[in-house]
Amino acid sequence: MVLTLAMFTASLFVGYAAIPVSEGLAALLGLGDPLFVTIMQDIRLPRALLAAMIGASLGLAGAAMQGFLRNPLAEPGLIGVSGSAALGAVVALQTGFASAFFLALPVTALCFAAIGVGLILVLAGPRGSSLTLILAGIAVSAFAAALTSLALNLSPNPYAASEIMFWMMGSVANRALSHVWLALPIMALGWAALAGLGRGLDALTLGEDAAEAMGISLSRLRLQLLFGTAAAVGAATAVAGAVGFVGLVVPHILRRFAEGRPSTLLWASAIGGAAMVLAADLATRLVLPERDLKLGVVMALIGAPLFLHLIYKTRREIT
Repeated sequence: MVLTLAMFTASLFVGYAAIPVSEGLAALLGLGDPLFVTIMQDIRLPRALLAAMIGASLGLAGAAMQGFLRNPLAEPGLIGVSGSAALGAVVALQTGFASAFFLALPVTALCFAAIGVGLILVLAGPRGSSLTLILAGIAVSAFAAALTSLALNLSPNPYAASEIMFWMMGSVANRALSHVWLALPIMALGWAALAGLGRGLDALTLGEDAAEAMGISLSRLRLQLLFGTAAAVGAATAVAGAVGFVGLVVPHILRRFAEGRPSTLLWASAIGGAAMVLAADLATRLVLPERDLKLGVVMALIGAPLFLHLIYKTRREIT
């Protein structure tokens, strides 16, 4: 929590314009130099809020997925929500609907994320197993990726194709408070659903039969997981594009501090995910600031080596 607060504060005061802390705090309240007020309220505050919200959503969803599937390699993208949301954004950009009004792109992405989850529920069935859920998610994700590639392949406008590619790299730059207000209510519903999984995930560590004997409804637990992941991750992808590795790496890093207890790991991963995405967004401003480095690219460069290190460390512990 201290690290997340420090990263959030740094995100507000690191940028092209050097703003003293006292004047920056006043500007957040709408006081002082109008230029500082614009920078703090319209540029830096939405960016910092979205980075924290997206990190919390991805970290929380990743911990929930790993707890439900009892697989440390599970992550939110496994059920195809991210791919479906990305496809919606591509359709909005390709058809020109994104230029119709300011929030057309994230709204379309959210609608496609909901359609993707609906397809998964239809394919997996009301009483399908965890394996069926994974296979359905992979199928929907692969189909969404194929349609996205097709849209890029058939794009008659090279500028639209370039815009799609840059959006898919993920970023919280150039976002407004309207993006925050669009994503926050949906993310909050997802956070509430995922936070309520704690008791069921703890019971699942004993096995499905033991969990059902303790009064846990696995079908209800799965629906709650799908709804929470779709709301949190779908909203995150809708406003920021694809940001990977957070839901995969953060639960791995924090699992030993949570003593392997899924209910504790949920909130730990939410806070840790917020800190990681805030740190990655700071890196985009400090490393090659003139080249508009994308958040998704930096997150992959950070997440992949961390994951490789965790694999190597786990292998050494086993041997």
